Amino acid sequence: MSGRGFTFKQFHINHDRCAMKVGTDGILLGAWAPLGSARRILDIGTGSGLVALMLAQRSEPGVRISGLELDRAAAGQAAENVAASPWPDKVSIIGGALQAFEAAPFDLIVSNPPYFGHGQSFDCQARASARHTGSLSLAELFAHGKRLLAAAGRLSVVLPLQSLEEAVWQAESNGFYLTEKRDVITREGKSPGRFLLQLCSIKHCLLLGEIVINTKNNDYGDIYKEMVSPFYLKM
Repeated sequence: MSGRGFTFKQFHINHDRCAMKVGTDGILLGAWAPLGSARRILDIGTGSGLVALMLAQRSEPGVRISGLELDRAAAGQAAENVAASPWPDKVSIIGGALQAFEAAPFDLIVSNPPYFGHGQSFDCQARASARHTGSLSLAELFAHGKRLLAAAGRLSVVLPLQSLEEAVWQAESNGFYLTEKRDVITREGKSPGRFLLQLCSIKHCLLLGEIVINTKNNDYGDIYKEMVSPFYLKM
């Protein structure tokens, strides 16, 4: 990865005009978010368009993906990344705030809320606006996610440890049930530092699991490697 961008197997991401650079959190979410039979997908806080394009690569041709981004510079760059990708007709970038966004219900909503965390890099001048604490709280994320989600739709997020408890509480307060939780472990033997969560308005059995990024032998964990190998050039 250069300071300007990151090249994947099927697309390239420029991110020099985005507060949130390509990082582990977004790659995890884009590779993991369960697509099921989703036909309409919304990526809240799309940034450079990374997660939206990863989902475009993973999904069937008829799927339509909307990337919503508040920051004008980031939205512009995301649109450029989409236009240069193999899926310009599959992904649409929309500039604006989630609070004012109106659309037909989505089958899947994903979000990598831009809190400071491992695997993320921020431009100093854009830090304040990139953080949801100033423009979109977790309470608003789940409230508006519920508003925009189809009755049987699902919401998938990646969150750092310090946000997990509040996120689960806010999700439950908005009528969501936690249906899947994946503990992400940076190195085998360590405690998880981030989590992948899937939520739904319909109660299901809770699936639990873990994803190990690096083993004790400095190899990639099997599950992580299977997830990201369709994207990383050298894997």
